[in-house]
Amino acid sequence: MHGHHPRTPEAERTRRWFMNKALLAGGAAALTTMTGCSDGSSDTSGSASGAPSGGMPSGGPAGAGGMGPGQSEVKYQDFVGLTTDGKVVDGLYAVHSTDVSTDKVVKAAQAFLDGLSQKERTSCTFDVADDEWLAWSNVDGYERKGVRMGDITDAKRELGYALLGAALSAKGLTQTRNIMKLNAFLGDYNGGNRETLTEGAYFFTFMGTPSTSKPWGFQYEGHHVAINYFVLGDQVVMTPTFMGSEPTSATYQGEKITLFKPETKAGLALLRSLTSAQRDKVIDAEVGKSGTDMKAGAGADNLKLAYQGLPGSELTSAQRDKLLDLVGVYVGYMDDGHAGVRMKEVKEHLDQTYFYWLGETKDTSAFYYRVHSPVVLIEYDAQSPLAYGTKTGSGGQPSGQPTGQPTGGMPTGQPGGGGMGGPGGTPTQQHIHTIIRTPNGGDYGVDLLKLHLETDH
Repeated sequence: MHGHHPRTPEAERTRRWFMNKALLAGGAAALTTMTGCSDGSSDTSGSASGAPSGGMPSGGPAGAGGMGPGQSEVKYQDFVGLTTDGKVVDGLYAVHSTDVSTDKVVKAAQAFLDGLSQKERTSCTFDVADDEWLAWSNVDGYERKGVRMGDITDAKRELGYALLGAALSAKGLTQTRNIMKLNAFLGDYNGGNRETLTEGAYFFTFMGTPSTSKPWGFQYEGHHVAINYFVLGDQVVMTPTFMGSEPTSATYQGEKITLFKPETKAGLALLRSLTSAQRDKVIDAEVGKSGTDMKAGAGADNLKLAYQGLPGSELTSAQRDKLLDLVGVYVGYMDDGHAGVRMKEVKEHLDQTYFYWLGETKDTSAFYYRVHSPVVLIEYDAQSPLAYGTKTGSGGQPSGQPTGQPTGGMPTGQPGGGGMGGPGGTPTQQHIHTIIRTPNGGDYGVDLLKLHLETDH
């Protein structure tokens, strides 16, 4: 144990107070003063810290699936995980050797921790089964614990990036760093929010002690990024992993950054490989694309979500390959060796892997898709803008890039604009949220930890 205790309702009040007050007081109008992003959760969350000077207040709309822990936050001991009906499918996971070493990530984690001061280290270390695992959010102003990257020295920060480099693939590290850069871009675009909309507003927490035999893990979290990384021996669970951005394409400090093209193209490639009859099962004609459709974001750890769409058992061999290609984009952000282990797990349940779609199907369309099986859930959601872009070109894309500070602040939702965020806004590919989860108790390595404790203790 590391001196941390499960969160009490009183302690959690600071996480919810700002958001709840803003929404209750202003309703939809409150969105015009917020820069945070919502996944659509029925839970609400916020920060009592208010607006940093020079920027705008943090927060965002509530909705189904993702602001972060709220009044009904699940505690670790009550965690069930994503299920179709509230009942966990047994026998999906096992403690075993993967023959993929975790030595590199263990050494990198220990090096980072060793480089911290005693105060910094104490602030970011928790028990391996602490409630802190589930206390994450994609919102920029969410009140986080742990070591903030912008508050430590350059040398310590490089050790943190080295840990991410050991845990992630080269693509995963690039994706994470680019999300951070576009977060800073958004801060500059909105007038310089130096507390939350910056590259430094990302936090490390550690659950347990880095080890090649005992269970442990870490969490890397901030606006539009939440990486949960559990390690048991040579097994790794890197879910939930949330990645998003607004905007998804911009020039930051002379570097042109474009995010989520592989996720967009792979989804369209699978959809376009389907026959007309298959598309009719995949595309939901009764439910249109809204401004936010994600279901399994932050705060949705015990979500019940039924299968929808077309199962893999009804796909041709070539179509199944495209389905695996799509899953591989998301799984491929973890280190290559463990990504291979994960894909093998996905393949074993391919017949039960469902593909579901909301919205149009053009290259520039703002759409939502979901891949869902007993062992993997992936969501891609092009959402309505909250803080970037007021003019749209073809396909709902904001036209051009800002050349300086905005004159009008937040988008106004006037005709010709992308509209404000939330279910009522007009979605665009310039604001995308994605998540990958391990259903039936697999997230955060919970099921593996239970099995470990049952067999080894």
